[in-house]
Amino acid sequence: MIDTNDPCFVFGHNLDSEGGGTRIRTGELNQAWVHIDYSHPSAARFLDSLDIQKIVVQSLTQPDTRPRTVKFKEGLLVFIRGINLNPGADPEDMISLRIWIEADRLITVRQRKLLSIQDINEDILAGKGPENIPDLVVAIIGRVTDRISDYVEGIEDQLVRLELAVQSVNMSCSRSQISMLRSEIASVRRYLGPQRDALDTLYTYATTSMPEGCAYQLREQIDRMTRYLEDLDLVRERTLVLQEEVMNIAMAQQNTRMYALSIVSLIFLPVTFVTGVFGMNVGGLPGLEDPTAFIIIVGTMLFISISVIAILKVKRWF
Repeated sequence: MIDTNDPCFVFGHNLDSEGGGTRIRTGELNQAWVHIDYSHPSAARFLDSLDIQKIVVQSLTQPDTRPRTVKFKEGLLVFIRGINLNPGADPEDMISLRIWIEADRLITVRQRKLLSIQDINEDILAGKGPENIPDLVVAIIGRVTDRISDYVEGIEDQLVRLELAVQSVNMSCSRSQISMLRSEIASVRRYLGPQRDALDTLYTYATTSMPEGCAYQLREQIDRMTRYLEDLDLVRERTLVLQEEVMNIAMAQQNTRMYALSIVSLIFLPVTFVTGVFGMNVGGLPGLEDPTAFIIIVGTMLFISISVIAILKVKRWF
């Protein structure tokens, strides 16, 4: 018997082999999919009531997991991660989904809502869902991979916008966004690498325990996951190149400003020397009583400045 009134119970279906299913209420589980929330204290007791061995229950309800696949005599235990697309959440804060696969039932366990699971639930209610447990496993992995695909495409679009913005005046904004993007990619990449390995292990077992068509579809999902990992690696490399380009542009701008200041200083250095000499408050300075001395000094400074500029032009210093 299954207690559908338990607070950890989210939903459940008995698949009808035609793409639909009947909601589990109480009674026998037949080609059943049970979905629960492990954050409730009653989750472990609920799983115990389904005659699942203790070590599997502990694995399904532990606070933190890494993607992996473990084979037991009674079934397969699979841990994967999905993109967090809940409102106000960070996509890189990936949601853990735990899957217990048996011949005639599938149990999925999560803490936070996963849109991929909701999509499949709606398909079953509409009569367009998977027809059996192997198809359901492939469908779940496929929907999770679809969300990852959308996320990777979004990351690539974001990088293109940053590449176009690098030449803009708001360089500090571009640098901060590039750093955030690199951090986000690293967070997602941390789970997708082991997830590909976990699915590869699942495929190894699926070749002998699932229909050939399901195993082939599972292989396709693994290939997709590998491609998205490669895309993320490429994006990460592009962010490194972009970050170097931003630093080079900033350094070039700084060098240009320093060069301009050096030229101005070089032009006015002789003039400053002349004004310094004639600005001393000591006796014996020439021209103190000559009314034309000021004009002569100014003319001399102007001549010196023009001469310095001419020399710089001849030497092509600017």
